Amino acid sequence: MLKRPLIQLQPKRDARLRHGHPWAYSNEIIMDAAAKAAPAGSIVTLASAGGDRLGAAFFNPHTLIAARVLTSDSGRAIDRDFFAERFQAALTLRERLYAEPYYRLIHAEADGLPAIVVDRIGDVLVAQLNGAGPERATEDILAALVDLFSPRAIVLKNDSPTRALEGLPIETRLAYGALDGPVALVENGARFVVDPLGGQKTGWFYDQRDSRAFVARLSGGARVLDAYCYGGGFGITAALAGASAVTLLDRSEPALRAAMRSAEANGVAARCVAVQKDVFDALDAMRDAKDSFEVVVVDPPAFAKSRKDLPAALRGYRKLARQAATLVSPGGILFAASCSHNAGLADFAEAVSRGLNDAGRTGRILRTAGAGPDHPVHPMLPESAYLKSLTLALD
Repeated sequence: MLKRPLIQLQPKRDARLRHGHPWAYSNEIIMDAAAKAAPAGSIVTLASAGGDRLGAAFFNPHTLIAARVLTSDSGRAIDRDFFAERFQAALTLRERLYAEPYYRLIHAEADGLPAIVVDRIGDVLVAQLNGAGPERATEDILAALVDLFSPRAIVLKNDSPTRALEGLPIETRLAYGALDGPVALVENGARFVVDPLGGQKTGWFYDQRDSRAFVARLSGGARVLDAYCYGGGFGITAALAGASAVTLLDRSEPALRAAMRSAEANGVAARCVAVQKDVFDALDAMRDAKDSFEVVVVDPPAFAKSRKDLPAALRGYRKLARQAATLVSPGGILFAASCSHNAGLADFAEAVSRGLNDAGRTGRILRTAGAGPDHPVHPMLPESAYLKSLTLALD
């Protein structure tokens, strides 16, 4: 029998866990002296007030989400073999979805590994360990990844704000192997150059893969504006699909450099131009210059990083939709996205529709979408479906 701290739930607070929810909140737990003394990130046995074992979990007595369930088998060892088994299951699913090794391999709770994210970029793995539990298990996690993938390198991109809530330092480091510069990635037939160490998040945003392909199919012969372009995913994919001209807009000079390197790698650089400027300012300047595009993409970073940010975020999405709609030529396409999990689809869609009305435009929604299937959603955590997008045809 494994010797672990026993953490009990308060009376009548175990129903959600029995039904498969992967979290227990601090106000649901009997926070006695033993629970408070448990080191952050400990692996514990969760039990009902009556003593029924409910499973093994990562535990942090200092956070609102105090317990993150790993398995309903309270006697299961959480070790290198456990992580290897979960990684193998995730790999088997991804290999059914994708022919090439470019995808999100682990998407936290949905893949049975709470607070762990791993992206695969060929023979390079980029991981985010966003909780005290994964942090304490770093050695086993890395060993399991090395055993299964024999990667050239593993980067720990531990820069999520969630780590600060867990009492963890912000860091980016090469945890295994060697990297001699940016790495190549293939998506929708296009080649991209990404920087796992210096880029945003894990270096790429696989979640928009399917939406990039959809927008590209609407871009033949079109002038395309890719705002908040980061590495140029939308714009370069559109150029490969036959867009006549692509404007890559971002305030980040390194992102634009990478995007133009990718444009060159795909042989479309002659049809792409990079503009470094704040997007809100740039869209106003383009309106004043009477610029127009047959396809406009606005895919901003998260505007609402907490619930208190939501009102301002919705105003931001409304303004962005208004500015973007002003630049869409009659009969053109507007793609608008939000990656703020605090902004639900209904609220986001209303903000976009109000922005269209502010611009004096009408249209219809062609497609409502979220993240691709390598970003699965845990059935008991529908709120984790953070990404939402609308593709609209404007009159």
